[in-house]
Amino acid sequence: MSDKVLMKGAEALAEGAIQAGCRYYFGYPITPQNETPEYMSRRLPEVGGRFVQAESEVASINMVYGAACAGVRVMTSSSSPGISLMQEGISYISGSNVPCVVMNAMRGGPGLGNIAPAQADYFQAVKGGGNGDYKRIVFAPSSIQEGVDLFVDAFELADKYRMVVMVIVDGLIGQMMEPVEFKTRIDVSTLKTPEWATVGRHGRDHANIITSLTLDAAGLEQWNLKLQAKYAQVELTESRIEEYQMDDADYAIIAYGTMARIAKTTIRIARAKGIKLGLLRPITVWPFPAKQIQTYVGKLKGTLTVELAYRQLFEDVQLALCGKIPLGWYGRGGGVVPGPQEILAAFEEQFGKGR
Repeated sequence: MSDKVLMKGAEALAEGAIQAGCRYYFGYPITPQNETPEYMSRRLPEVGGRFVQAESEVASINMVYGAACAGVRVMTSSSSPGISLMQEGISYISGSNVPCVVMNAMRGGPGLGNIAPAQADYFQAVKGGGNGDYKRIVFAPSSIQEGVDLFVDAFELADKYRMVVMVIVDGLIGQMMEPVEFKTRIDVSTLKTPEWATVGRHGRDHANIITSLTLDAAGLEQWNLKLQAKYAQVELTESRIEEYQMDDADYAIIAYGTMARIAKTTIRIARAKGIKLGLLRPITVWPFPAKQIQTYVGKLKGTLTVELAYRQLFEDVQLALCGKIPLGWYGRGGGVVPGPQEILAAFEEQFGKGR
């Protein structure tokens, strides 16, 4: 596909994964991302791939684990409580040092909550969620097109670092429709089976064994140190941020995903009123672009974190800035999405007229 086509987010992201070389998908239905497995069930057989609807999210992630150990490009997707059920498997995959991609179309919570868009899974995504000391790269696209593009990076980085990469969108991005272009198509015939994969001997004098179980404490510590060194390299090289109207900004909104899109309208309204407001949008929420945000210390009079959650993104902003810039916060929960004027009113309430 080369021309732009109008697609629903959940379907376009699925096609983006296929164009990125994904040929195996294991999942279980849950709103608001049901169109992703439905689309995969039709498209994967057309490109020589395999789709399996598992009996649960727990089964899905363990099937992903098995395929990842075989060295193929594999993914699953779910929404909030479904991702919660996958946390043990994600920890196993991380502990086993194998690559995969997971997509979360976040919905309102906690608990079963509702199917409206939210960002309250931020902690779950960036702080781990499962047991043990592990990290995963987390992309947070703010449009369907960016999500499609980032799926290529997601699979490439998963393979490069042999780790879990998560793509988080809220339900709004999953359900809206936008024109998208599939710019990159990975030729799967060029993807080589890695040396570490569990695919039998194939002429080797040994068979690979992959496990996350290490009973020796000293041995497990050494394994953890290797993982931490890898994560440190990811933090050093893979953080990404968008800077919008920041050249002359006195204040900045910090937001990601859908909230960043809405915040851009807030900024245009604010600038029409003479308020020099800009946007810092994390594209990776792990690794968090702390250093890029820190470059504005001494330049900004204040920042306003805006999110569809209660002070989750705010905590990472707070840690990054260490009180060196006045911090404000505004959020809505339960699937309520604020409009641009509402965000501007929150800014003016906390920072005056921004002059």
